[in-house]
This record gives sequence, structure tokens and C-alpha cells, in this order.
Amino acid sequence: MGSATGAGIAEISNQMEYDDDVAFQAIRKIYDYGRGKYDRPFCLTVSFTHPHDPYVARKQYWDLYEDCDQLMPHVPAKAYEEHDPHSKRIFDANDWRSFDIGEADIRRSRRAYFANISYLDDKIGEILHALETMHLADDTTILFVSDHGDMLGERGLWFKMTFFEGSSRVPLMVADRDFVPSRITAPVSTLDVLPTLCDIAGIDMSEIMPWTDGESLVPLSRGEERTSPVLMEYAAEASDAPLVGIREGDWKYIHCELDPPQLFDLAEDPYELTNLADDPAYADAGARFADAVRARWDVAAFDAEVRQSQARRWIVYEALRNGAYFPWDYQPLQKASERYMRNHMDLNEVEEGQRYPRGE
Repeated sequence: MGSATGAGIAEISNQMEYDDDVAFQAIRKIYDYGRGKYDRPFCLTVSFTHPHDPYVARKQYWDLYEDCDQLMPHVPAKAYEEHDPHSKRIFDANDWRSFDIGEADIRRSRRAYFANISYLDDKIGEILHALETMHLADDTTILFVSDHGDMLGERGLWFKMTFFEGSSRVPLMVADRDFVPSRITAPVSTLDVLPTLCDIAGIDMSEIMPWTDGESLVPLSRGEERTSPVLMEYAAEASDAPLVGIREGDWKYIHCELDPPQLFDLAEDPYELTNLADDPAYADAGARFADAVRARWDVAAFDAEVRQSQARRWIVYEALRNGAYFPWDYQPLQKASERYMRNHMDLNEVEEGQRYPRGE
């Protein structure tokens, strides 16, 4: 929770430095594509960390939200005892008893988060500008998606780790020359990304079929309706057993073997304040979703697989950190002797090859 109590302004941070470099490397790569250094279609993943805790922003973006009217949550914090069992586990995992989060902390944290959305907008704008100037924009499909949200103090919760809307609802945007611009309100999933991109690119997925956990969004872009529900799984921080969920239309159903079920009607209850799972008037809906969970998941096997995976990784954890250890993370190869202009290079060829558009 130090992310909240330490929220504010900084000119540089670990994550700013990372995202500045990500944008820089992405633009350099786009320049190389535009200059014809590769003779095949490209798929470029540009993965930023912002917006994310710690809630620290540059002053130029912080100042944009001085008079923002959304700096306090829609749902105020409530007593620990009033939360559902999983939310209590999140509070405990965040060591909430060691911090006193006041209104000023909340306002600063949310202001910095919003500021960093604007920071990210600028970074994405720089990348889109590079695509435009290198004449690649009209032939490039652009997909923008996030891996999770942030509760940002709603009902007293922070970060992710839950299926509530603040954490689990993320943006998913696709720009393609064959798409008619529109806003689609039907729930979709990040698991739809792969089949969607394959569909757009004309790639056959039969070699990895059946792909049962996602579907192409191209039909939705053409006005067709989605009929399959969105499935959710969580088995990370603050979970003592897997959580699974189903989002179908306006309904959201959450199941954990340790907890009572949760059922929300998001049309009538967008802030998920009323659990309908125990309401006799919604017994049929609750039973239908409970049957769907049993049909889709073997939750006991899911739990066992997670624990087996943890045990396997613990066995080799120490061994992997003895001797020369190299993580899997991508590290751009930079050969200083082959960059810019060096004595073994022909100046005319370097200047001509690196310029776009070319000179006369």
C-alpha cells in the first residue's frame, strides 16, 4: 500500500524509464520496417507498464487533472468485516493494517493514475505518428489491449486480483482498414485476441484447434451478435483456491470452492453492490450459472495443477540462480560498431539506406 501513501509527482521513475525506452525502441523498429530492412510482414508487440502502481506521474501530466471530479471512488471504503471472503484475502495480502489510507492519499493516487493514462496516450501517439510518417499506417492493423485494471480505492480495494469491474474490465480496441468504426458493448475477452488477429491476417488456426477459449471478433465488427460467454480464471496473489467466473450479457457469476457464490446484474447494479446469489427471486439464474461452472471447469483439478506447478518451480528455483543466470526477457542486441557511421562503412550507402523517404 506504499504505492498509495507515496503517490505524487516525479520526473523519472523505474517504470517511466522503462516505458520511455519501450516507445523509443518501438519507433526505431518501425523506422527499420519503413526503410525496407525486412521483407516480410511484421507483428510488433509494444508492451508498456503504465498506467500502473506506483502512482507516480510527471508534472506535465499531473497538472492536467488538478480539477478532475473523479478523484474519489464511486463506492467508498467499508469495514473489513463487511467485505466478501476473497476481498478480505486481498486486504490481508496488501498488509492493509500497516497503512492508514486517507482521502488525500486516494486523491493523489487516482490523479497520478489518470495522469499516466495521458502519458501513455502520448507514447502511443508517437508510435502511430511513426507508422504514418513511414507510410505503414494504412496497411497495419492496430490492437490496443490491457491485461488488467485497478480498483483505485473503490470499496477500499486497490490494484487487481479480483473479478470486480475495476480490476477485470479492460479496453480492447482494434483499428483496421476493413473495419467500420463503432463501439461494441458486448463483453469480449483478451482470449479473443489471437483468433481475431489470425482472422484479420488470413492465418489458418487449424493446426492448434480446437481453440475453445476465444473467438474472432471480426463477426462482431460486421454487426453480428456474440452468443458465447466470457470466461475468467484467477489463481494468483490473495487466492487460496482458484476463482472462476462467467460474464454473460449483463450477468456476472463468480465461483470459488472456499466462498459463497456471487451473482451480479450489471445493468441494474453497475458497482456490484448487491449479491443476488442468495436471493430466491434469482435462484434459477444462480443454478444455471452453477451448472455452467461445473460443466466448464474441474475446479479441484485446476487447484491441483496450480500447486503442482508451484512445487515444480520451487524445486529448480535455487538451481537456476547458481552460476551464470540469464532471464528469458528480451534484450535488444546493440552492436555499437555497426551503428550510425563507422570507418568500415561507405558513408553514401549509410546515409541513403537510413533515410526515408529517399533523396533524389
